[in-house]
Amino acid sequence: MPTQSPTCTRAEKIAVLLPSLEGGGAERSMLNLATGFLAKGREVDIVLCQAKGAFLDEIPAGATMIELEATGGLRARWIIARSNLQDFFVRLRPVLLAKKTAPEVARIRSLQRYIVASQPDVILSALPYANLSAIWAKELSGSRVPVIVSERIALSSYCAAPSNSRKWRWRYLPELVRRTYPKANRVVAVSDHVADELITTIGLHQDSVITVHNPVVDDNLRTRAQQPLEHPWFAQDEPPVILAAGRFTEQKDFATLIRAFAAVRADREARLVILGEGRLRDDLEQLVCTLGIQADVYMPGFVENPFQYMARASVLVLSSAYEGLPGVLIQALACGCPVVSTDCPGGSSEILEDGNYGALVSIGNADEMAKAVLAELDDPTPREILLRRAEDFSVERAVNNYLALLDTAVNQAADRT
Repeated sequence: MPTQSPTCTRAEKIAVLLPSLEGGGAERSMLNLATGFLAKGREVDIVLCQAKGAFLDEIPAGATMIELEATGGLRARWIIARSNLQDFFVRLRPVLLAKKTAPEVARIRSLQRYIVASQPDVILSALPYANLSAIWAKELSGSRVPVIVSERIALSSYCAAPSNSRKWRWRYLPELVRRTYPKANRVVAVSDHVADELITTIGLHQDSVITVHNPVVDDNLRTRAQQPLEHPWFAQDEPPVILAAGRFTEQKDFATLIRAFAAVRADREARLVILGEGRLRDDLEQLVCTLGIQADVYMPGFVENPFQYMARASVLVLSSAYEGLPGVLIQALACGCPVVSTDCPGGSSEILEDGNYGALVSIGNADEMAKAVLAELDDPTPREILLRRAEDFSVERAVNNYLALLDTAVNQAADRT
């Protein structure tokens, strides 16, 4: 990580930019970072394009929440169009002609005004359109504030996914990222796979990209994992529970998990719990009914404390088609829960060290997934091994790495003035 000279200027006021606080790994990670920044004596603004989401109540005490105001869609697009004519055609399809104006794009003018009025020392943003908006708003403001963008997912895989590839907004996003991200002071990837993809597929220069793992494990997670869970399926002498968590989207591919569970259930008594919510709920519930396993499947929606479930489940399964650095795997390890994961684009194999800490299976292969789950039920990975691996993804380590990066960016910006 970057080091500072003794006379270095610190990032005293840090703006953390997010689209919203809807439940997801990126949002939870950024809130963990914000908490760590505050604990280190820094001032933090949580800057939201939309003040909504399941994590709104988890904004850490001491942080200032700022909701940006939207500009009308046509006016926002006009602002983007005329801000840099050289990139006009690159911005045309994913931004200017998109069917809907992205919420982040609609807040460009408000973000520009925030930069000028609040004068943060550095901006740390997450998720593609928030990253783009941070760079564009800085350009519009004329400010020298450093912008650090963080990429949380295997971007090319995400944009090429069937659910996204048919949409202009995502189909042409990689080229826009390639042209825009180099204007940031640094690009942070949450895993080496994400970094490699940004360099080899998107085309960013390798010197501009750095890997910093997400902040996941801390005392708060451990405390919440120990809280009692009042659900009969997790009582002693009950059948083993297979657990999953995430948004009900094509990316998470819970349909393959449900089919794999049906195969496990045909072999022995077992139950499946999927935590989360999303637009594919009806489809997943229909699949459960079609397979005749509804008595052994429970989908309670979004829960405030998933760690209670992880600490008591027999196996957690990640069935995703692609990821960035899947926090749910790290959280499960930190709760002592054995894991099975698809070997998907993203950080799964990185977390599990090519299968040393949990089985890796092919994407979309229900039979292979079922066999791996049965093997883990028969011979679970020892809890102490899982806990030891989880410590490599501690909040303390991530906060220190990010602060070194942010402080270096602020110091370099000061040297140029």
